[in-house]
Amino acid sequence: MRVCILRSMKKLIIYLIVLVQIKQAASQTIIPALPQQKHSFTVIAHRGDHTPMPENTLAAFENGIKNGVDYVEIDLRTTKDSVLVIMHDATVDRMTTGHGKVSELTFPEIQQLKVFNKSSDTTKTYPIPTFDEVLQTCKNKIHIYLDFKNASVQQAYDMIKKYGMEREVIVYINAPSQYIDWRRIAPAMPLMVSLPNNIRSDSSLQAFIAKVPVALLDGGYDDYTASMVSLATAAGITVWPDIQSPGEAANWDKAISLGFNGLQTDHPEALIEYLKQKGLR
Repeated sequence: MRVCILRSMKKLIIYLIVLVQIKQAASQTIIPALPQQKHSFTVIAHRGDHTPMPENTLAAFENGIKNGVDYVEIDLRTTKDSVLVIMHDATVDRMTTGHGKVSELTFPEIQQLKVFNKSSDTTKTYPIPTFDEVLQTCKNKIHIYLDFKNASVQQAYDMIKKYGMEREVIVYINAPSQYIDWRRIAPAMPLMVSLPNNIRSDSSLQAFIAKVPVALLDGGYDDYTASMVSLATAAGITVWPDIQSPGEAANWDKAISLGFNGLQTDHPEALIEYLKQKGLR
């Protein structure tokens, strides 16, 4: 239920881009190229390969590297003193030993907190990683799917450039202002948005992508029809939807049959093995 609610909120936010009629989007006709793909079917580890360890930790990202994942999805936020850190929720309550909003905690306070698996081993803990640490960990090893929660575009892009990783990152947009800033500051950065709730046909999809030019589309895998996937692909737009859930394996065949060539998953190692068995990787 939590995933469905978050997905609906994300779609609503992204649809505001259309409502405000961003002039920059209308004039942007060149779709930025994606990072070079290693496999014909792309596997994205949702918050890292976190089945055996907590989400959004360096250990989860390193596990994705070890298991041959193509992208790790990470969630970027900013501390009170402007340090970029990785945390999905606006607060640290769910994942750590502490309490409070990331934006209201200083980095020294963040450093005192420990991330742990509440569903399994609560004795082994991990630090909250910085964006700097994640870039160092992933460089030349795995691509980054940057869920841009709350941060300065200039600050984030400067750090990406510091490590020469402009061709190793895609950015998921959560607000119209982010779209505008990324287009202005880093026009070659591939941007992704979710499919709005009211886009459920070829014609409505065609109108949407004409108004909001992006390199990639997200959303639930079941938001799409095969013809919609084909239409987006013909327009030069890659569709890598979400399938992450405890029982997602039961839906992998259906998703593949719709024509997707990438999925965001909570079980990347298992999905990779499945794709190999199907001759798709």
